[in-house]
Amino acid sequence: MKEPRRISPRFAPDTAPAAADDSIEQGKRLIRVADDKGLSLAQKIANQFYLFSWKTPIHGRKLKGKYPLKLLAVPDDVIPGDGRAGAAMRAGYFLFRGQKLPVEKLDFARLTVGPAFADYLHSFRWLRDLSSAASREQGAPIAESAMRKWLATHHETPSEPAWRADNAGWRLLFWTAHAPLILSSSDLVYRSLVLNCIARTARHLDRSADKTPMGLPRLVAWCGIVAASLLIPGGAPRKLFGEAGLKRAIDSGFHPDGGIVSRSPLAQLEAVMLLSMVQAVYDVRREPAPACLGEALAHAVPALLGLTHGDGGLGSWQGAGAIAPDAVAAAVAASRVRARPLRQARDWGYQRIAAGATVVQIDAAPPPVARLAEAGCASTGAIEISDGPLRLIVNCGGAALEGAWIPRDLAQGLRTTAAHSTLVLNDSNSTALLPDGTLGKGVTEVELNRQELDTGSRLDISHDGYVRRMGYVHRRLLLMSGDGKEIRGEDMLTPAERRRRPSKQPVQLRFHLAPGVEPTLTADNMGALLRIDLGPLWQFRAGAGALSVEDSLWVDGDGRPHPTRQLVVTGEALPGGSSIGWIFKRMN
Repeated sequence: MKEPRRISPRFAPDTAPAAADDSIEQGKRLIRVADDKGLSLAQKIANQFYLFSWKTPIHGRKLKGKYPLKLLAVPDDVIPGDGRAGAAMRAGYFLFRGQKLPVEKLDFARLTVGPAFADYLHSFRWLRDLSSAASREQGAPIAESAMRKWLATHHETPSEPAWRADNAGWRLLFWTAHAPLILSSSDLVYRSLVLNCIARTARHLDRSADKTPMGLPRLVAWCGIVAASLLIPGGAPRKLFGEAGLKRAIDSGFHPDGGIVSRSPLAQLEAVMLLSMVQAVYDVRREPAPACLGEALAHAVPALLGLTHGDGGLGSWQGAGAIAPDAVAAAVAASRVRARPLRQARDWGYQRIAAGATVVQIDAAPPPVARLAEAGCASTGAIEISDGPLRLIVNCGGAALEGAWIPRDLAQGLRTTAAHSTLVLNDSNSTALLPDGTLGKGVTEVELNRQELDTGSRLDISHDGYVRRMGYVHRRLLLMSGDGKEIRGEDMLTPAERRRRPSKQPVQLRFHLAPGVEPTLTADNMGALLRIDLGPLWQFRAGAGALSVEDSLWVDGDGRPHPTRQLVVTGEALPGGSSIGWIFKRMN
């Protein structure tokens, strides 16, 4: 394959400070392993000591006397909610990803909605949405009505999913941040019940936080404990216990480069918002936050920004939809961290190449282990491309956004390799999707080499996802010119060492086009003109195989699918090895 013409580098300027370590590491091997090694004996002893220090009969008696139940403060929730969902509540129904539930028919004992909608209700995340569309006087009757129904069903009998640790942690944070909506009643019995349930939720989290799955769920649970320690009287011992647990949750939940272990941009965004809410709790109490909180945000924000396109929205990776720019901007603003996008998240597994107005994102790591991601995707080697605020090449996305528009079967299909812009061998996934929805065998190692050259950027990745079943290693070479107007690629399939000679297999090279991109095939069926609606003209050429255009879809951040098209280059994998070269070139 020919090298791109020599062009002097001209990377987009960025006035924000760099991340702590954003140097380009040329070589890297990423291996798919679980990160949670459990608690050490010393940590377990420390946990028991802190629990014993405040969960004693003496402490209980002190709470009843010296420390009456009340909230010491109401922290600010500076992240705006979904105004449409809030307006829907004022109109009489809950709205979640296109699904509706009348407020008057809300029955927490017999919820007839899907798991994600149920979590939305049990976590009381809807309080944020309601507060974005209603004043206290308008929203309090709606919130109190739902609160009374929840208390009637779940106050006395903890059960899942209502009392699952992550739902309980979110609920405590939203109850306290939006306390005026649920505590405006003059009914003293009701108010006392709410405050008692807040205290009970904290005790429940004390017992269950470290049993919660690693990553965002465990982080939420410990954040709830820390918030309770600062907002409920007599919380000094719990604060010590909670901050120690929070540090452990951060250490196990994030990679060293700041990316969350589930590798989901949606979970990364949630984590930034979560830590910002806890930071607001410290602010309202005028207490210094622990160093681990600020350090986690300082690393998590650049990693999050590393998956933003030119429009400021997120790429579609690991089940996430294309999260809108305003949601990302709000989370970053709440974090109070100023940083530029991380170009190379070596452990999180994403690479970013930016030059001129062009941004290329690459999934350069194995998928997450099954227990860390319910919507993990077989997307190793996939790319996304944007030109300024306009997207050109995308992944379908949305596997984690089940709702009215994304049924379960479609969600499973969106996790496949074919739903991503990469090579598919014999119509098979690079990592298996098992019947129970978990990720199976496939990619375990990814070899990565990246270089910054005078002519631009060069990225060389390979993975072993097809080695065991078909005997081929997939290698993808990417080169982007210094002005971002030319992206060359080559996808190679080579026989794996120490394996029997592989057989001939069909190959599809897929590039999913963003909505608004209209392809027109050239006469020789080896290229296509790509017209971006109200944007520039790009040209695609394939060096081998046959090019066709097929239907596709793209899921936005609300979980709504949009019809679009995809370029499909069809070829063959040969026992001696084969390759398909291709190029995207900006024509104006």
